[in-house]
Amino acid sequence: MGKNRSSSAAASKWRYCNPGYYLKRPKRLALLFIAFVGASFFIWDRQTLVREYEVEISQLSEEVNQLKSTLEELKSIHGDVFKSIDSRSSKPSKKVISEDPLDIQRREKVKDAMIHAWSSYEKYAWGHDELQPQSKNGVDSFGGLGATLIDALDTLYIMGLEEQFQRAREWVANTLDFNKDYDASVFETTIRVVGGLLSAYDLSGDKVFLEKAKDITDRLLPAWNTPSGIPYNTINLAHGNARNPGWTGGNSILADSGTEQLEFIALSERTGDPKYQRVVEKVVEVLNGTYPDDGLLPIYINPHSGTASYSTITFGAMGDSFYEYLLKVWVQGNRTSAVRGYREMWEKSMKGLFSLVRRSTPSSFLYICEKSGDMLTDKMDELACFAPGMLALGASGYGQTDSQKYLLLAEELAWTCYNFYQSTPTKLAGENYFFRSGQDMNVGTSWNILRPETIESLFYLWRLTGNKTYQEWGWNIFQAFEKNSRIETGYVGLKDVNTGVKDNMMQSFFLAETLKYLYLLFSPPSVISLDEWVFNTEAHPLRIMARHTGEISGRSEKRTIRIRGRKEGKFEG
Repeated sequence: MGKNRSSSAAASKWRYCNPGYYLKRPKRLALLFIAFVGASFFIWDRQTLVREYEVEISQLSEEVNQLKSTLEELKSIHGDVFKSIDSRSSKPSKKVISEDPLDIQRREKVKDAMIHAWSSYEKYAWGHDELQPQSKNGVDSFGGLGATLIDALDTLYIMGLEEQFQRAREWVANTLDFNKDYDASVFETTIRVVGGLLSAYDLSGDKVFLEKAKDITDRLLPAWNTPSGIPYNTINLAHGNARNPGWTGGNSILADSGTEQLEFIALSERTGDPKYQRVVEKVVEVLNGTYPDDGLLPIYINPHSGTASYSTITFGAMGDSFYEYLLKVWVQGNRTSAVRGYREMWEKSMKGLFSLVRRSTPSSFLYICEKSGDMLTDKMDELACFAPGMLALGASGYGQTDSQKYLLLAEELAWTCYNFYQSTPTKLAGENYFFRSGQDMNVGTSWNILRPETIESLFYLWRLTGNKTYQEWGWNIFQAFEKNSRIETGYVGLKDVNTGVKDNMMQSFFLAETLKYLYLLFSPPSVISLDEWVFNTEAHPLRIMARHTGEISGRSEKRTIRIRGRKEGKFEG
């Protein structure tokens, strides 16, 4: 009985597999059909998605492989661009921009020029301040501090010349000695040596450069021990005796006294010791206390009273970099309110600069006059050709109308500076130019010592506008240097840009500034980005570090620099 029930139950289960069961029950047949169709559509949809994903993955893999091949090809062509600068960047590039092959070619030509200049220095003047290429010997123009070597450190690093950089680093670590019985220029030593060492530290992270920067800066500090805080301009590196040169009548020079802020503030930020920042910001505080309405200061400052002495006002020699550093300290502090006072002083000075601008006839070249009392002199130094780059860099801090006005001024001045070069037989600029009615520009002092200022401005204008015209102008100037200044044993200046007669000096700033700015003119904007770096007046890039309170902490002391509002017009610390 139980066995029959079990067999009956089994037969009942298998009836659902019998087609006849559904033919007698059409509703159940319809449900089965719907379930079958739904399952088929589901499976088909999943398979389609899988195939689509497989196709997309295959395409992405192909694109990745293509990008890898392109990257390897670019590295093989210009591997220096992919060196450790970009790998240390705190802000990775948001997009990859295809490079112009012509830029790559030109950059390599500039790099070749640097290798030639550096190799000549290594062979004939190693450890000396500068090379005399024609006589094949070194000279100690700055007391035997290895000025060319230190000036060139960051250029070597940026160009990816690792072996040369390491040999220079070993010399700095093992041979460089600042205990010299030599009366050094505080200004030149700061911008070349302190700036060069700090830049090498910021780029490489090697603390030997920071230690050496601290050593030399400590030797310079006694120069600020004056009644006003305005420094003397020369100091004995071994004994600490400071003074001003006799030819200034005991006065300090504006540019020499107001062009240490970037380096000393950077050193305080990197060491945590506020004493360096304190002395250089005291200078700006003193000068701002009697700052004129037009923001223009004469080139001589009395170090006892801190007031200006009657002398020339100029954006050329002995005045230039004071105005440059007002802007760049603001940039160095990441444009925060803590450094706004520098920007306000600079803006006032730019209104003053506008009052010095005139046009030549008949070609309407814009130029910056010099001023003595109420008299204007229609003369402009090539040194003043840093101004277009400064104006372009500062234009972004204005509102739209003023920004366009100052950028246009920068572009017109750059055209004038370029024509300083194009107007001579050698296509190299003289040291200064005079403007006379109906004659446009005429060379005054006719030597060329491989200066960088015009190229510096072309670099800034190209970076900030993207206009490739500035690259073309820079390339033309580079070709003129190659034609007139390159010799078998290095690079030399010209005694006369009209005749092309050569001198016997390869200036250290040719490696520090001229070749660096030319190289960057043909490099991607991510290489030493202006968002992350600020250049000192010797073209040494220092990392931008935001300042919020102006406070730098030492072991046992703190200092806060408070900048008053514009109407009060004074710094208070």
